[in-house]
Amino acid sequence: MGEPQVYRAVPDDLDALLSLVREFCEFDGHDFDAERVTRALRPLLAGDEHGQVWLADGGAPVGYAVVTWGWSLESGGREALLDEIYVRERGRGVGSELLRRAVAAAAEAGAATMFLETEARNERVRTFYARHGFEAEDSIWMCQVIAGA
Repeated sequence: MGEPQVYRAVPDDLDALLSLVREFCEFDGHDFDAERVTRALRPLLAGDEHGQVWLADGGAPVGYAVVTWGWSLESGGREALLDEIYVRERGRGVGSELLRRAVAAAAEAGAATMFLETEARNERVRTFYARHGFEAEDSIWMCQVIAGA
């Protein structure tokens, strides 16, 4: 495999992304619902209103990153959430390049801060993010499902 190219995903990349998201869900032990994921990806692939999707391709798709926008008084306006990042083969710099491109694009889009969350058990990935400038906060995320997704 040659050096993967990282680029903004477009609607024609939907099938490749669905395959990678399925892999990620299997790898990380999450349920995969193709209809739900498709519904979430379509607006992200169509424009910048809700966020951006980045794809790494080395002759075939090898990873992706999804960034969504939020708005916060604490951040002074737009903020970004690294919703997902997945790389098929680790240790080759693809995740670092995806993350670098996603952070730079979020800054260009006016985001002042990028947030992410990790599974409590995943110290390895927190080490990866720390190498790229992310810091743990004292906040605890909570959620409530409010719609029949």
